[in-house]
Order: sequence, then structure tokens, then C-alpha cells
Amino acid sequence: MFIGLEIIFAIAVVISLLFYLACIVATQRFFGQSDPPTPDYTPPVSILVPVCGLDPGAEANWSSLCEQNYGQYEVLFGVRDTDDPAIELLQQIQTKYPHTRLFTGLKPRGINHKDSTLSYLLEQAQHDTLIFVDSDIRVHSHYIHTVIPPLADEKTGLVTCAFIGRNPQSVGAAMATFGRCFDFIPSALLACWLDGGVKFAVGVTMAIRRDTLKASGGLHLSRVGSDYNLGKRVAQAGYRVELSRYVLESDTGQETVADVYQRELRWARTIRYNRGPQYYTIALCYGTVYSLPLLFFSHFAPWAIALTGLTWLVRYLQVFVALNRLDAPRLLRWLWALPLREILSVWVWLVGAYGDRIYWRGRWLRVTEDGIISPWNL
Repeated sequence: MFIGLEIIFAIAVVISLLFYLACIVATQRFFGQSDPPTPDYTPPVSILVPVCGLDPGAEANWSSLCEQNYGQYEVLFGVRDTDDPAIELLQQIQTKYPHTRLFTGLKPRGINHKDSTLSYLLEQAQHDTLIFVDSDIRVHSHYIHTVIPPLADEKTGLVTCAFIGRNPQSVGAAMATFGRCFDFIPSALLACWLDGGVKFAVGVTMAIRRDTLKASGGLHLSRVGSDYNLGKRVAQAGYRVELSRYVLESDTGQETVADVYQRELRWARTIRYNRGPQYYTIALCYGTVYSLPLLFFSHFAPWAIALTGLTWLVRYLQVFVALNRLDAPRLLRWLWALPLREILSVWVWLVGAYGDRIYWRGRWLRVTEDGIISPWNL
């Protein structure tokens, strides 16, 4: 029995080792490219921001969207509840920046309150070039100039960005950004490489033309993972989805490990319902964790010790490549927590492999086929 388990874990470790190497190549390949010449394309733009509560650094985040070095643009903020604590700050933002508008009391039109709020803002947007933005990201003053020009090519239907927190202030926040920096972005780049293009979008930024959005089926108001799904639908409609090399800043604040676990479990079950059987192949990406039972079942055989050492070495090499390419040197002081992050990742994947309940913004929801959500009834 032990010999069988030894072989299984050895195979899993070797496959993971190859995965880490492939992530290194994909990360270097993507961020090592020079940006193409920026076309002179500056259409009027509407930035749509759904807001729910006050995230860490909210004032700086929202102000960064309003202080763009760009010609004609507007920023629309939408809030569902009239007693939301964000409203007072947003009113101050609106007074300070005349090109902003605030809409409150937006009664939900579907189970996905975020996209419901976006649907109201979409109706009010004055321009046909749109940027959907999450409320917890911070951008530089050339943000619009960075994400809009690729849309000058009519074959490009959507531009999206990844995000990380470059200066976490707690163990939980560090583990959250580890997952984005060391796992999500490299594996997403590898998937793009293997798929021959981007087949998803990330909700922190989705720049799209209004006619492309309509041709791709518009907003879906009862789906979780709607950003991923929109990117998939844009690609299916025959457009190219472009992942920008501009990686956004998202302040992960003082969140706890429990907060990270709850959010990533939602993501895991969302991925499972959106990707189907492909979800289970993620199990082959955790070689650092599998090396531990390998040592036990092999009775610490020299070859297993060598394979374990090589696996951790390559994993840390992949981590350092990501740190360098994503310009995140402040994460170095948190690297002691990487083994904890590895264990958390395996646990999230394992629990996410079954069940249909997710927790999202204070609500328990049920997720079913293709990411459709409904209220959870006990």
C-alpha cells in the first residue's frame, strides 16, 4: 500500500515541478515582451464603479479614478443601499470632481448585486467606450490611456487587468496576495499560452465597447464569476480578449486568514461550476505539499529527499520571478508564510471540489451549473 502511495505522490510532485517551470517560462514570456506602440485612440470613456461598503483605502482608490490624465471621461458610482457608509465619502468625491456622478438606492434586479448595480450605471453612461472597475483598486494617472488603446483594433473586444496587493499589513493579507501573485497570475498566463489566447476577464478592470458587450450577451445578473464569464462570451463571439501587462494595486488591508479562506472558497466553487472537469486538474499544482507525504511514505529515501528539495527550490525560483516581474519587493518580508499559503491552497481546492454554497458580501448563496446563483435556503 505504501509503495502505491509513494508512486502516486512521486508522480504528483514531478507533474507539479513541471508546472512550476512552465509558470516561470509563461511569466517571463509575457512580462518580458515590450509593449506595442500605443495607437492615437482617445474616445470619450465612462468608468462604471459598483460600490458596497468602505474598503481599505477607499478615498485614495476612488480619487485615483477621478484624477486621470485623459481628455473626456466620466466616473459613475453606484450604491445599492441608501444607508451604505460609503455614500458620505462618495458625496465628497462628487463635490470635488465635477465629472463624477453618484447613484444610490439601486434596487437589485438580480441575485448578483454587483452586476445589477452596473446595469443601472450602464443605462446612465454617456459614452460607448466603457470601463467596469471594482471599487477596491487603485490606479495611476495614465490608467485610461493604458487600457483603452487596444480597443482601437475592432478585433479586440475586451481589455482586462490582473491585480495584487504589493504591501500587505497582515498575515491574511499577505496570503491573499500570494495567491494572486504566485498562483493565479502565472497559471492564468500559462493557460493563455496553452489556449492560444485569453478566454476570461478579471473584474477589477474590463474595458469594452458598448456594441461588443451587447454582441456578447450583455450583463448577466444572476451569475457568480460574471467577469470570467463575460470574457469567455466575448471570446466566443469572435473577439480577442487582451490581458494588459499593467497589474493593478489592490489594498488587501488587515483581512484575516479566515476572510481569505471564505473568499477563495467562493472562487474555487465558482471555477468548478464554470470550468467543469478542468477544475480537478488544479490538484496537480501543489507539489510542495505533496512532497511531505512522499517523504513519509518513502521512509525519507534519498531520491525523495532530493526530489523534495528540487521541488521547493523551483517553487521559490518561480516565486522570485513573479516578485520581480510584478514589481512586488515588499512581499519578501512575508515569504516565511509561503508554506502556510501552500497548505491553504490545497485545502481550498479540496473543499471547493464539492458543495454548492458560497458566502458573498454578507449573503449565503447557492451556485449551480455555469455559475448561476440563487438564495441559499436552509
